[in-house]
Amino acid sequence: MSEYHSAISKLNERSRTILREIVDSYLATGEPVGSRNLARVLPMALSPASIRNVMSDLEHAGLIYAPHTSAGRLPTQSGLRMFVDGLLEVGNLSAEERDKLEAQIVVRRSKSLDQVLTEAGEMISGLSHCAGVVLTEKQVARLKHVEFVMIEPTRALVVLVDEDRNVENRLIDIPAGLPPSALVEAANYLNAHIRGLTIAEARSAIDADLAKSRAELDQLTQKVIKAGLAEWSGVHDDRKSLIVRGQANLLKDLTAIEDLERIRQLFDDLETKRDLSQILGLADHADGVRIFIGSENKLFSLSGSSLIVAPFRDGERKVVGVLGVIGPTRLNYARIIPMVDYTARLVSRVLT
Repeated sequence: MSEYHSAISKLNERSRTILREIVDSYLATGEPVGSRNLARVLPMALSPASIRNVMSDLEHAGLIYAPHTSAGRLPTQSGLRMFVDGLLEVGNLSAEERDKLEAQIVVRRSKSLDQVLTEAGEMISGLSHCAGVVLTEKQVARLKHVEFVMIEPTRALVVLVDEDRNVENRLIDIPAGLPPSALVEAANYLNAHIRGLTIAEARSAIDADLAKSRAELDQLTQKVIKAGLAEWSGVHDDRKSLIVRGQANLLKDLTAIEDLERIRQLFDDLETKRDLSQILGLADHADGVRIFIGSENKLFSLSGSSLIVAPFRDGERKVVGVLGVIGPTRLNYARIIPMVDYTARLVSRVLT
């Protein structure tokens, strides 16, 4: 039992109901709610004075707070977490929402995984009115063709084409005074060996073959080949691919200047990407939906944001990425949680 489930069990029914109403009001309007308004909507008959007593206890427990002296109450981060963990009633996606996601994702089997994931991020962003995020390992594409183009005396451009017609360019260092013929020879050698292989398979095969071909290949040509292989294999990369779609959705439904400032900070946070990758990576080893609220992660400690993500798997049931949404803490958790879960399951289906 989590600490929040344990804390919830210590609250009586009256306290749980009032906390739920305060959070529901915050998620719907973003505004503080007072005892008189609560008295009108509570399913039990309580006077404003009795409600204020309960609110005082909830505030003392760190679950709600007053943004201004005479204002109503808003949930704290702990109050939101308690609500999500133990008081939230998660809904189901409508048949129309399921059909939209399936039409966009499952029917796209002819497209590359990058395209599927990009469209999944766009779809979940549009349906949730948040920013969609997808993190996955860089694609293990089958190789088709490679070229080397000298751009400086000691620098060359590697142009790599895979079977999905994706093109990747990387700069490599080459020995000074390298003749153009060495680049041509390196490209011819690689194109004779890489077709239909993944980058990892190509590097393994060529490393083994180079040991047998040292007498046939010029030493400088071997250096070009090894430099190109090292670059393709991601030596200078974190081997993660991050897709963020629908940031403009974060600008909708703002209720206060404070919200706009949080969104501005969130845009700045999204630009860092490395931290976002690390946070998304926390979901790599978990089943089901994970929810990060506010300062539960360092990236969003200043922006008052929430991240809802779920892992997706390949045909061997191995987690190969995570997807979800990011937005202010005032999210429609009941609707977005099943949406993220269902989208991750659809992507897993495409990969099997």
